Amino acid sequence: MRQSTLATKTLREAPKDEESVNSILLTRAGFIDKLAAGIYSFLPLGLAVLRKIENIIREEMLLIGGQEILMPALQPKENWDKTGRWNNFDALLKLKAFGDKDFALGATHEEVISPLAKKLVLSYKDLPFALFQIQTKFRNEARAKSGLLRGREFSMKDLYSFHTSQEDLDNYYKQTTTAYFKIFERCGLGEKTYLTAAGGGSFSKYSHEFQTVSEAGEDTIFICDNCKKFAINKEIKAETPACPACGGMGFKEARAIEIGNIFKLGAKYSAPFDLKFKDQNGQEQNVIMGCYGIGPGRVMGTIVEISHDDKGIIWPENIAPYKYHLIALGDDANVKKEADALYEKLTKENLEVLYDDRSLPAGQKFAEADLIGLPYRLVVSAKTLKEKSVELKKRDAAKTELVELSKIVQALK
Repeated sequence: MRQSTLATKTLREAPKDEESVNSILLTRAGFIDKLAAGIYSFLPLGLAVLRKIENIIREEMLLIGGQEILMPALQPKENWDKTGRWNNFDALLKLKAFGDKDFALGATHEEVISPLAKKLVLSYKDLPFALFQIQTKFRNEARAKSGLLRGREFSMKDLYSFHTSQEDLDNYYKQTTTAYFKIFERCGLGEKTYLTAAGGGSFSKYSHEFQTVSEAGEDTIFICDNCKKFAINKEIKAETPACPACGGMGFKEARAIEIGNIFKLGAKYSAPFDLKFKDQNGQEQNVIMGCYGIGPGRVMGTIVEISHDDKGIIWPENIAPYKYHLIALGDDANVKKEADALYEKLTKENLEVLYDDRSLPAGQKFAEADLIGLPYRLVVSAKTLKEKSVELKKRDAAKTELVELSKIVQALK
Protein backbone atom coordinates (compact mmCIF):
# COMPACT_ATOMS: atom_id res chain seq x y z
CA MET A 1 0.00 0.00 0.00
CA ARG A 2 1.29 3.43 -0.98
CA GLN A 3 0.87 5.83 1.91
CA SER A 4 0.02 8.61 -0.50
CA THR A 5 -3.26 6.83 -1.28
CA LEU A 6 -3.97 5.39 2.20
CA ALA A 7 -7.29 6.60 3.62
CA THR A 8 -5.95 7.81 6.94
CA LYS A 9 -4.45 10.85 8.62
CA THR A 10 -2.20 11.05 11.65
CA LEU A 11 -2.56 13.61 14.45
CA ARG A 12 0.26 15.36 16.26
CA GLU A 13 -1.74 15.95 19.42
CA ALA A 14 -3.90 13.66 21.52
CA PRO A 15 -7.68 14.00 20.97
CA LYS A 16 -9.18 16.14 23.72
CA ASP A 17 -11.97 13.66 24.48
CA GLU A 18 -9.74 10.59 24.89
CA GLU A 19 -7.90 9.58 28.04
CA SER A 20 -6.73 5.98 27.59
CA VAL A 21 -3.42 5.14 25.93
CA ASN A 22 -5.02 2.81 23.39
CA SER A 23 -7.63 5.31 22.21
CA ILE A 24 -5.12 8.18 22.05
CA LEU A 25 -2.48 6.28 20.07
CA LEU A 26 -4.90 4.41 17.79
CA THR A 27 -6.66 7.69 16.96
CA ARG A 28 -3.46 9.68 16.47
CA ALA A 29 -1.98 6.94 14.27
CA GLY A 30 -5.10 6.77 12.10
CA PHE A 31 -6.30 3.29 13.06
CA ILE A 32 -9.69 4.26 14.49
CA ASP A 33 -12.08 7.21 14.48
CA LYS A 34 -14.53 8.03 17.26
CA LEU A 35 -18.17 8.49 16.25
CA ALA A 36 -19.57 8.70 19.78
CA ALA A 37 -18.66 7.47 23.26
CA GLY A 38 -17.82 3.78 22.98
CA ILE A 39 -18.45 3.69 19.21
CA TYR A 40 -15.54 3.66 16.74
CA SER A 41 -14.93 3.27 13.03
CA PHE A 42 -11.99 1.03 12.11
CA LEU A 43 -9.98 2.68 9.33
CA PRO A 44 -7.87 0.61 6.88
CA LEU A 45 -4.90 0.15 9.22
CA GLY A 46 -7.15 -0.59 12.21
CA LEU A 47 -9.31 -3.04 10.31
CA ALA A 48 -6.21 -4.87 9.08
CA VAL A 49 -5.11 -5.41 12.69
CA LEU A 50 -8.60 -6.45 13.78
CA ARG A 51 -8.88 -8.99 10.95
CA LYS A 52 -5.51 -10.53 11.83
CA ILE A 53 -6.57 -10.98 15.44
CA GLU A 54 -9.88 -12.47 14.30
CA ASN A 55 -8.08 -14.88 11.97
CA ILE A 56 -5.77 -16.08 14.75
CA ILE A 57 -8.84 -16.70 16.92
CA ARG A 58 -10.65 -18.43 14.04
CA GLU A 59 -7.70 -20.74 13.33
CA GLU A 60 -7.45 -21.89 16.94
CA MET A 61 -11.21 -22.39 17.28
CA LEU A 62 -11.26 -24.56 14.16
CA LEU A 63 -8.41 -26.65 15.57
CA ILE A 64 -10.50 -27.62 18.61
CA GLY A 65 -13.48 -28.58 16.48
CA GLY A 66 -15.39 -25.30 16.45
CA GLN A 67 -17.65 -24.74 13.43
CA GLU A 68 -18.14 -21.14 12.37
CA ILE A 69 -21.63 -19.70 11.98
CA LEU A 70 -23.13 -16.22 12.01
CA MET A 71 -26.18 -15.44 14.14
CA PRO A 72 -28.52 -12.44 13.97
CA ALA A 73 -27.78 -9.35 16.04
CA LEU A 74 -31.52 -8.56 16.17
CA GLN A 75 -33.16 -10.84 18.73
CA PRO A 76 -36.88 -11.18 19.68
CA LYS A 77 -38.04 -10.34 23.20
CA GLU A 78 -39.73 -13.71 23.73
CA ASN A 79 -36.36 -15.51 23.71
CA TRP A 80 -35.08 -13.21 26.44
CA ASP A 81 -38.31 -13.70 28.39
CA LYS A 82 -37.67 -17.46 28.43
CA THR A 83 -34.37 -17.00 30.23
CA GLY A 84 -35.72 -14.23 32.46
CA ARG A 85 -33.13 -11.75 31.22
CA TRP A 86 -35.33 -9.23 29.38
CA ASN A 87 -35.82 -7.24 32.56
CA ASN A 88 -32.61 -8.01 34.47
CA PHE A 89 -29.85 -7.65 31.85
CA ASP A 90 -28.95 -4.04 32.65
CA ALA A 91 -26.95 -3.27 29.52
CA LEU A 92 -29.50 -4.67 27.04
CA LEU A 93 -30.33 -2.28 24.20
CA LYS A 94 -34.04 -2.60 23.34
CA LEU A 95 -36.02 -1.30 20.38
CA LYS A 96 -39.45 -1.43 18.79
CA ALA A 97 -39.93 -2.83 15.30
CA PHE A 98 -42.90 -2.69 12.91
CA GLY A 99 -46.10 -3.98 14.49
CA ASP A 100 -44.98 -2.86 17.94
CA LYS A 101 -42.70 -5.91 18.25
CA ASP A 102 -39.98 -5.80 20.91
CA PHE A 103 -36.41 -6.71 20.01
CA ALA A 104 -32.97 -6.50 21.57
CA LEU A 105 -29.68 -5.76 19.87
CA GLY A 106 -27.46 -8.73 20.70
CA ALA A 107 -25.42 -8.19 23.83
CA THR A 108 -24.74 -11.94 23.96
CA HIS A 109 -26.15 -14.95 22.11
CA GLU A 110 -27.31 -17.64 24.53
CA GLU A 111 -30.91 -16.75 23.63
CA VAL A 112 -30.17 -17.45 19.96
CA ILE A 113 -27.76 -20.40 20.07
CA SER A 114 -29.89 -22.55 22.41
CA PRO A 115 -33.03 -22.70 20.22
CA LEU A 116 -30.78 -23.09 17.18
CA ALA A 117 -29.00 -26.08 18.72
CA LYS A 118 -32.38 -27.64 19.56
CA LYS A 119 -32.92 -28.08 15.81
CA LEU A 120 -29.61 -29.92 15.52
CA VAL A 121 -29.81 -32.32 18.48
CA LEU A 122 -32.02 -35.42 18.67
CA SER A 123 -29.93 -38.02 20.46
CA TYR A 124 -26.60 -38.58 22.19
CA LYS A 125 -25.18 -39.48 18.77
CA ASP A 126 -25.48 -35.80 17.74
CA LEU A 127 -23.21 -34.69 20.58
CA PRO A 128 -20.75 -33.21 21.32
CA PHE A 129 -20.27 -30.28 18.95
CA ALA A 130 -19.20 -26.65 19.15
CA LEU A 131 -20.33 -23.57 17.22
CA PHE A 132 -18.71 -20.16 17.14
CA GLN A 133 -19.12 -16.77 15.54
CA ILE A 134 -17.24 -13.48 15.35
CA GLN A 135 -19.82 -10.73 15.41
CA THR A 136 -20.66 -7.23 16.60
CA LYS A 137 -22.19 -6.86 20.06
CA PHE A 138 -24.16 -3.98 21.52
CA ARG A 139 -24.33 -2.96 25.18
CA ASN A 140 -25.95 0.04 26.77
CA GLU A 141 -22.93 0.84 28.93
CA ALA A 142 -23.67 3.57 31.46
CA ARG A 143 -20.11 4.83 31.07
CA ALA A 144 -18.32 3.78 27.91
CA LYS A 145 -14.63 4.48 28.45
CA SER A 146 -11.05 3.37 27.86
CA GLY A 147 -11.26 3.32 24.08
CA LEU A 148 -11.55 -0.22 22.73
CA LEU A 149 -11.55 -1.70 26.24
CA ARG A 150 -15.14 -0.79 27.10
CA GLY A 151 -17.48 0.16 24.28
CA ARG A 152 -21.15 0.25 23.39
CA GLU A 153 -20.49 -1.48 20.07
CA PHE A 154 -17.68 -4.01 19.85
CA SER A 155 -16.58 -7.25 18.19
CA MET A 156 -16.86 -10.56 20.05
CA LYS A 157 -16.01 -14.17 19.38
CA ASP A 158 -18.60 -16.48 20.97
CA LEU A 159 -17.95 -20.22 21.11
CA TYR A 160 -20.66 -22.49 22.51
CA SER A 161 -20.14 -26.18 23.18
CA PHE A 162 -22.82 -28.85 23.67
CA HIS A 163 -22.30 -32.08 25.64
CA THR A 164 -23.99 -35.15 27.06
CA SER A 165 -22.16 -35.00 30.39
CA GLN A 166 -20.25 -32.85 32.82
CA GLU A 167 -17.14 -34.94 32.19
CA ASP A 168 -17.28 -34.27 28.47
CA LEU A 169 -17.73 -30.53 29.12
CA ASP A 170 -14.79 -30.55 31.54
CA ASN A 171 -12.53 -32.10 28.90
CA TYR A 172 -13.53 -29.59 26.25
CA TYR A 173 -13.15 -26.75 28.74
CA LYS A 174 -9.50 -27.76 29.19
CA GLN A 175 -8.98 -27.86 25.41
CA THR A 176 -10.44 -24.39 25.07
CA THR A 177 -8.26 -23.05 27.88
CA THR A 178 -5.16 -24.30 26.03
CA ALA A 179 -6.42 -22.81 22.75
CA TYR A 180 -6.97 -19.44 24.42
CA PHE A 181 -3.40 -19.31 25.67
CA LYS A 182 -2.21 -20.11 22.14
CA ILE A 183 -4.27 -17.20 20.82
CA PHE A 184 -2.89 -14.74 23.34
CA GLU A 185 0.66 -15.99 22.78
CA ARG A 186 0.29 -15.43 19.03
CA CYS A 187 -1.05 -11.93 19.70
CA GLY A 188 1.94 -11.01 21.86
CA LEU A 189 0.09 -11.11 25.20
CA GLY A 190 1.13 -14.55 26.45
CA GLU A 191 3.71 -13.53 29.05
CA LYS A 192 1.37 -11.11 30.83
CA THR A 193 -1.88 -13.10 30.67
CA TYR A 194 -3.15 -15.30 33.51
CA LEU A 195 -6.00 -17.76 33.86
CA THR A 196 -8.04 -16.17 36.64
CA ALA A 197 -10.71 -17.65 38.88
CA ALA A 198 -13.80 -15.45 38.99
CA GLY A 199 -17.41 -15.54 40.13
CA GLY A 200 -20.43 -16.27 37.99
CA GLY A 201 -20.03 -20.01 37.60
CA SER A 202 -23.40 -21.61 36.80
CA PHE A 203 -22.43 -25.26 36.98
CA SER A 204 -19.10 -25.09 38.81
CA LYS A 205 -17.53 -23.12 41.63
CA TYR A 206 -15.81 -20.65 39.32
CA SER A 207 -15.94 -19.15 35.92
CA HIS A 208 -12.55 -18.25 34.47
CA GLU A 209 -11.19 -15.07 32.96
CA PHE A 210 -8.03 -14.42 30.99
CA GLN A 211 -6.52 -11.30 32.53
CA THR A 212 -3.61 -9.35 31.06
CA VAL A 213 -1.57 -7.33 33.53
CA SER A 214 -1.77 -3.61 32.72
CA GLU A 215 -2.18 -0.43 34.73
CA ALA A 216 -5.04 0.41 32.36
CA GLY A 217 -7.05 -2.54 33.69
CA GLU A 218 -10.34 -2.16 35.54
CA ASP A 219 -9.85 -5.39 37.50
CA THR A 220 -7.60 -6.26 40.43
CA ILE A 221 -6.18 -9.78 40.40
CA PHE A 222 -3.94 -11.73 42.75
CA ILE A 223 -1.27 -13.76 40.94
CA CYS A 224 -0.05 -16.94 42.65
CA ASP A 225 3.59 -16.63 43.77
CA ASN A 226 3.99 -20.40 43.74
CA CYS A 227 2.83 -21.56 40.28
CA LYS A 228 2.98 -18.06 38.73
CA LYS A 229 0.38 -19.20 36.18
CA PHE A 230 -2.92 -18.76 37.97
CA ALA A 231 -4.66 -15.76 39.52
CA ILE A 232 -7.78 -14.96 41.53
CA ASN A 233 -10.07 -12.02 40.84
CA LYS A 234 -10.45 -9.60 43.76
CA GLU A 235 -14.21 -10.18 43.73
CA ILE A 236 -13.76 -13.73 45.09
CA LYS A 237 -10.31 -13.46 46.81
CA ALA A 238 -11.82 -13.35 50.30
CA GLU A 239 -13.60 -16.66 49.79
CA THR A 240 -10.69 -18.25 47.89
CA PRO A 241 -7.56 -17.82 50.06
CA ALA A 242 -5.53 -20.55 48.31
CA CYS A 243 -4.62 -20.88 44.62
CA PRO A 244 -7.16 -23.29 43.03
CA ALA A 245 -4.44 -24.56 40.70
CA CYS A 246 -1.61 -25.41 43.11
CA GLY A 247 -2.80 -24.60 46.64
CA GLY A 248 -0.26 -21.80 47.08
CA MET A 249 -1.05 -19.12 49.67
CA GLY A 250 1.21 -16.27 48.50
CA PHE A 251 -0.03 -13.75 45.94
CA LYS A 252 1.06 -10.61 44.11
CA GLU A 253 -1.59 -7.95 43.50
CA ALA A 254 -1.87 -6.41 40.01
CA ARG A 255 -4.20 -4.39 37.81
CA ALA A 256 -5.38 -6.27 34.73
CA ILE A 257 -7.57 -6.16 31.62
CA GLU A 258 -10.01 -9.01 31.01
CA ILE A 259 -9.52 -10.15 27.40
CA GLY A 260 -11.43 -13.43 27.50
CA ASN A 261 -13.73 -15.53 29.67
CA ILE A 262 -15.04 -19.08 29.78
CA PHE A 263 -18.06 -20.51 31.61
CA LYS A 264 -19.49 -23.94 32.36
CA LEU A 265 -23.17 -23.15 31.80
CA GLY A 266 -24.61 -26.57 32.54
CA ALA A 267 -28.32 -26.53 31.67
CA LYS A 268 -28.84 -22.85 32.51
CA TYR A 269 -29.73 -21.95 28.90
CA SER A 270 -30.63 -25.37 27.50
CA ALA A 271 -33.45 -25.98 29.99
CA PRO A 272 -35.51 -22.83 29.18
CA PHE A 273 -35.54 -23.82 25.50
CA ASP A 274 -36.15 -27.52 26.16
CA LEU A 275 -32.82 -28.36 24.53
CA LYS A 276 -32.61 -32.08 25.31
CA PHE A 277 -31.16 -35.27 23.90
CA LYS A 278 -32.14 -38.92 24.19
CA ASP A 279 -29.49 -40.95 25.97
CA GLN A 280 -28.54 -44.57 25.22
CA ASN A 281 -31.54 -45.76 27.24
CA GLY A 282 -33.96 -43.54 25.32
CA GLN A 283 -34.35 -41.16 28.27
CA GLU A 284 -34.42 -37.40 27.67
CA GLN A 285 -31.65 -35.39 29.33
CA ASN A 286 -30.73 -31.72 29.29
CA VAL A 287 -27.86 -30.81 26.98
CA ILE A 288 -24.87 -29.54 28.98
CA MET A 289 -23.38 -26.30 27.64
CA GLY A 290 -20.22 -24.25 27.88
CA CYS A 291 -19.50 -20.77 26.49
CA TYR A 292 -16.21 -19.10 25.68
CA GLY A 293 -15.72 -15.43 24.73
CA ILE A 294 -12.92 -13.25 23.40
CA GLY A 295 -13.20 -9.61 22.33
CA PRO A 296 -10.91 -9.05 19.30
CA GLY A 297 -11.20 -5.27 19.62
CA ARG A 298 -10.41 -5.45 23.32
CA VAL A 299 -7.37 -7.62 22.51
CA MET A 300 -6.27 -4.93 20.04
CA GLY A 301 -6.65 -2.18 22.63
CA THR A 302 -4.83 -4.25 25.26
CA ILE A 303 -1.87 -4.82 22.95
CA VAL A 304 -1.49 -1.06 22.51
CA GLU A 305 -1.76 -0.49 26.27
CA ILE A 306 1.19 -2.79 26.99
CA SER A 307 3.21 -2.40 23.78
CA HIS A 308 4.06 1.25 23.16
CA ASP A 309 6.65 3.89 24.00
CA ASP A 310 6.68 7.68 24.07
CA LYS A 311 6.85 7.74 20.26
CA GLY A 312 3.89 5.51 19.48
CA ILE A 313 2.64 1.94 19.06
CA ILE A 314 4.91 -1.14 18.84
CA TRP A 315 2.93 -3.85 17.04
CA PRO A 316 3.78 -7.56 17.46
CA GLU A 317 4.66 -9.01 14.06
CA ASN A 318 1.70 -11.41 13.91
CA ILE A 319 -0.93 -8.70 14.04
CA ALA A 320 0.71 -5.60 12.58
CA PRO A 321 -1.24 -4.21 9.60
CA TYR A 322 1.97 -4.40 7.58
CA LYS A 323 5.29 -5.92 8.58
CA TYR A 324 7.53 -3.38 6.83
CA HIS A 325 7.39 0.40 6.56
CA LEU A 326 9.36 1.44 3.48
CA ILE A 327 10.34 5.11 3.52
CA ALA A 328 11.80 7.10 0.61
CA LEU A 329 13.67 10.21 1.80
CA GLY A 330 14.19 13.37 -0.22
CA ASP A 331 13.16 14.42 -3.72
CA ASP A 332 16.07 12.82 -5.54
CA ALA A 333 14.77 11.09 -8.69
CA ASN A 334 17.09 8.14 -8.22
CA VAL A 335 15.87 7.62 -4.64
CA LYS A 336 12.29 7.53 -5.87
CA LYS A 337 13.20 5.14 -8.68
CA GLU A 338 15.00 2.70 -6.37
CA ALA A 339 12.33 2.92 -3.65
CA ASP A 340 9.57 2.30 -6.21
CA ALA A 341 11.46 -0.70 -7.57
CA LEU A 342 11.99 -2.12 -4.08
CA TYR A 343 8.30 -1.67 -3.26
CA GLU A 344 7.33 -3.62 -6.38
CA LYS A 345 9.77 -6.42 -5.54
CA LEU A 346 8.52 -6.72 -1.97
CA THR A 347 4.91 -6.73 -3.13
CA LYS A 348 5.57 -9.44 -5.72
CA GLU A 349 7.10 -11.59 -2.98
CA ASN A 350 3.92 -11.14 -0.92
CA LEU A 351 5.79 -9.29 1.80
CA GLU A 352 3.48 -6.91 3.64
CA VAL A 353 4.74 -3.37 3.07
CA LEU A 354 3.45 0.14 3.62
CA TYR A 355 5.37 2.48 1.33
CA ASP A 356 5.73 6.12 2.40
CA ASP A 357 6.09 7.66 -1.06
CA ARG A 358 4.94 11.12 0.04
CA SER A 359 6.92 14.36 -0.39
CA LEU A 360 7.42 15.21 3.28
CA PRO A 361 10.40 16.10 5.51
CA ALA A 362 12.40 13.17 6.88
CA GLY A 363 11.59 14.09 10.48
CA GLN A 364 7.85 13.96 9.85
CA LYS A 365 8.10 10.62 8.07
CA PHE A 366 10.13 9.07 10.89
CA ALA A 367 7.78 10.45 13.55
CA GLU A 368 4.73 9.05 11.77
CA ALA A 369 6.46 5.69 11.25
CA ASP A 370 7.17 5.42 14.98
CA LEU A 371 3.60 6.45 15.79
CA ILE A 372 2.09 3.82 13.45
CA GLY A 373 4.50 1.27 14.89
CA LEU A 374 5.11 -1.32 12.16
CA PRO A 375 7.69 -3.97 13.19
CA TYR A 376 10.43 -2.96 10.69
CA ARG A 377 11.45 0.26 8.96
CA LEU A 378 13.26 0.30 5.62
CA VAL A 379 14.81 3.58 4.49
CA VAL A 380 16.00 4.43 0.99
CA SER A 381 17.89 7.72 0.71
CA ALA A 382 20.72 9.32 -1.25
CA LYS A 383 22.98 8.40 1.68
CA THR A 384 22.03 4.70 1.69
CA LEU A 385 22.24 4.48 -2.11
CA LYS A 386 25.86 5.67 -1.98
CA GLU A 387 26.45 2.42 -0.13
CA LYS A 388 24.13 0.57 -2.55
CA SER A 389 22.12 -0.34 0.53
CA VAL A 390 18.88 0.06 2.46
CA GLU A 391 18.73 1.04 6.12
CA LEU A 392 16.88 -1.56 8.24
CA LYS A 393 15.64 -0.85 11.75
CA LYS A 394 13.39 -2.79 14.10
CA ARG A 395 10.70 -0.61 15.69
CA ASP A 396 11.70 -1.33 19.29
CA ALA A 397 15.47 -1.24 18.71
CA ALA A 398 17.84 1.73 18.66
CA LYS A 399 20.33 0.08 16.31
CA THR A 400 20.10 0.37 12.52
CA GLU A 401 21.92 -1.68 9.92
CA LEU A 402 22.67 -1.35 6.24
CA VAL A 403 21.66 -4.23 3.98
CA GLU A 404 22.75 -4.41 0.35
CA LEU A 405 19.94 -3.33 -1.95
CA SER A 406 20.48 -6.38 -4.13
CA LYS A 407 20.11 -8.71 -1.13
CA ILE A 408 17.37 -7.03 0.91
CA VAL A 409 14.41 -8.94 -0.52
CA GLN A 410 16.05 -12.30 0.10
CA ALA A 411 17.14 -11.17 3.58
CA LEU A 412 13.58 -10.24 4.51
CA LYS A 413 12.18 -13.47 3.11
